[in-house]
Amino acid sequence: MSQAQYGTSHFPRQSTGPEPVDAPRPDDAPRPDDSPRPVGGRAQARRAARRRKSGPERPDSLRRLLPQALVVAFLAGGTSAFVANDKAVQLTVDGEARTLHTFADDVGELLEDEGVDFDAHDIVAPTANTALASGDEIAIRYGRPVELTLDGERREVWTTARTVDGALRQLGVRAEGAQLSASRSKRIDRGGLDLDVRTERTVTVMADGRERTIRTNAATVREAVEESGVSLHGQDTTSVAPGSFPRDGQTITVMRISGRKEVREEPIPFDVRRTQDPTLFSGTEVVERPGHQGTRRATYALRTVNGVKQKPRRVKSEVVREPQTRIVKVGTKPPPDSVAGADGLNWRGLAQCESGGRPNAVDGSGTYGGLYQFDTRTWQSLGGKGRPQDAPAQEQTYRAKKLYVQRGKSPWPHCGARL
Repeated sequence: MSQAQYGTSHFPRQSTGPEPVDAPRPDDAPRPDDSPRPVGGRAQARRAARRRKSGPERPDSLRRLLPQALVVAFLAGGTSAFVANDKAVQLTVDGEARTLHTFADDVGELLEDEGVDFDAHDIVAPTANTALASGDEIAIRYGRPVELTLDGERREVWTTARTVDGALRQLGVRAEGAQLSASRSKRIDRGGLDLDVRTERTVTVMADGRERTIRTNAATVREAVEESGVSLHGQDTTSVAPGSFPRDGQTITVMRISGRKEVREEPIPFDVRRTQDPTLFSGTEVVERPGHQGTRRATYALRTVNGVKQKPRRVKSEVVREPQTRIVKVGTKPPPDSVAGADGLNWRGLAQCESGGRPNAVDGSGTYGGLYQFDTRTWQSLGGKGRPQDAPAQEQTYRAKKLYVQRGKSPWPHCGARL
């Protein structure tokens, strides 16, 4: 500190030796040199006398002066250190700048002292562990969440830009010709923003034998088709879903559709259920209940796409009549071995003459059937079930033998001679 700051009047000047002083005399006594009397008179003389007496006590005066001198030196050094640690820096927080003085050692300590919080989405420049020096400029830019829907695809991104235009540039979104849900100058606060961006795309529309290529910001394929000057009517549609997002370079084909509906009656086949019957000879099947087909009424869409007929598509169906299951009894009884009095006859020859040897043969009138051309009434009187032509050949021969024992060759007037 300078002498002017503290003032020398605060400390006694150190004596270099006794000052010569005239011996005290009465105030009115003449001086030896007849010079005028000094101002002060006896009072000044007393002061001079005290100074002479203080000569031997100078070491105590030095002891009192030394601590005070040390205080002055300490204060002077402390002031120099204080000035050296004080730094003037510029702090810019989200675009707002201010100059301040700080004793912080690095950027992180400065921000903590100033109560400035930041996280991973924020930008601090220079970094938080950078040492500070006077004249440094520190900037912090806060991150802002943006719910960005870019060409139909939604995602969350972060930006430190404060406007929509800055965010688009920072995110690398091509904004020339783009359709935006907010103006480019709109500010983005720290709470974030929902932003829909539809960039300009090239789309080719094929319709009615012509090709049209356009630049569009359309949100749907239907909008892009309409922008190309093509209208959709009635059942017309496109090769991709009309409500889907049109992609850059995409080719969209318009399909002109005409059609009508047609109702058809369709049969429903019946099921067959077989049950075992121990009263019937093995190999014999008797229809206990005939089956009936059901009926279905079906509606079909008949379409022509760009002049080409398409496969009919069933769009509606209802059952008009339910089918009825056929029930068939299947014999499990072993067939008899023989009939006394008829075993040695030529039954093969008789069968060849009557039916050509075919067990399922039926005459032209439908009255007679089987190997031996039984009528149904005769067949059932002999113990047969159902129709003779449905029974196995072995059972038919057995029934024929029983008929021969009862009536001889008369049932076969033309072929009986073969027996």
